[in-house]
Amino acid sequence: MPNDQPLLEEKEMSFLDHLEELRWRIVRAVMAVLVGAIGAAFFSDFLVKVVMMGPLVNVGLKAQVLTPYGIMLLYMQVVLVTGLIVAMPFVLYQIWQFIAPGLMPNERKYVWWIVFFTSFCFAAGIAFGYFILVPTALKFFSEFGTDIFDLNVSADNYISFMLSLIVGAGLVFELPMVTYFLSKLGLLTPQFMRKYRRHSIVAILIISAVITPTPDIITQSLLAAPMILLYEVSIIISKFAQKTRAEQ
Repeated sequence: MPNDQPLLEEKEMSFLDHLEELRWRIVRAVMAVLVGAIGAAFFSDFLVKVVMMGPLVNVGLKAQVLTPYGIMLLYMQVVLVTGLIVAMPFVLYQIWQFIAPGLMPNERKYVWWIVFFTSFCFAAGIAFGYFILVPTALKFFSEFGTDIFDLNVSADNYISFMLSLIVGAGLVFELPMVTYFLSKLGLLTPQFMRKYRRHSIVAILIISAVITPTPDIITQSLLAAPMILLYEVSIIISKFAQKTRAEQ
């Protein structure tokens, strides 16, 4: 019994060390987002007037601000989300570095590749949201019922709508990498994914309805379609991850 106490203290210290590491990983990630936001602040006019408002102008609409402080909050929102997007590779690196001790030694050397592909998937989702999802949704809304009603767009609501779609699309496109990681841990198998494919499609439709800030079926379907395709790709990825796991 006396020998058990040092072991218990060692395990407790080890757990506390993990918490301390997690804390510093989070601090570094938050600092990276803040640095990205500060950098984005120097280009705030371009980000708001060209990048954010561009899709709205392209469909012939103009936004209006309804509160005295609305413009300032709008700029702050755009700058912070831009900081998050810019810092995402570093944030993902911090996440994978925290997870790395739980990986096999021969897997840890692939952390940089994992960070690259995870960042690539996120960037692909952002691009899909900005160049396809948002313009299609705006075109649909700008033509629906406008022969009867005037469509006056609130700037803050529009920015929230746009950022929700593009960031949501970025996170959705992380499905293949999440699948790979869960498969490497043995928590997910291609057999399981095939068996519950129909259930997953229903779940995807629900998720797309939750992520999209609008109740229209057009936007939800546009987001659900690549999610279903990514699910099929994830089955192949899961099979590959399971195979490499069995060989180790």
